[in-house]
Amino acid sequence: LFACIHNAGRSQMAAAFLDRLADPAKARGLSAGTQPGERVHPEVVSVMNELGVDLSHVRPQRLDDALARTASLLITMGCGDACPFVPGLEVIDWPLPDPKGQPLGRVREIRDEIREKVAALAAARGWLRVS
Repeated sequence: LFACIHNAGRSQMAAAFLDRLADPAKARGLSAGTQPGERVHPEVVSVMNELGVDLSHVRPQRLDDALARTASLLITMGCGDACPFVPGLEVIDWPLPDPKGQPLGRVREIRDEIREKVAALAAARGWLRVS
């Protein structure tokens, strides 16, 4: 479960990358936000489309304790004290900048950093798809 504040940028990208990289029998990406926005940021939709990932149909969802309990791992991305605490759930924090309102070049840099982190996580956990 990837969590940020608005669930309109970082966490959406991370979940999409995990779904592309991971064996679905081992892991799947979920994302949510503590204060979900109305839609995924247009600049995020644009840079993900460059990689063949369509986020235009995805809607942000609220991160609550019930959703967090469905996960085995929570990766936070800047929600700070607003991120839920779930006893027994492993939490990793990736302090990444918010792509909202950033120039496309900067959003691409954030996207690529997220892709690298997700790929490293999937490899370390043995979740990668076998071709």
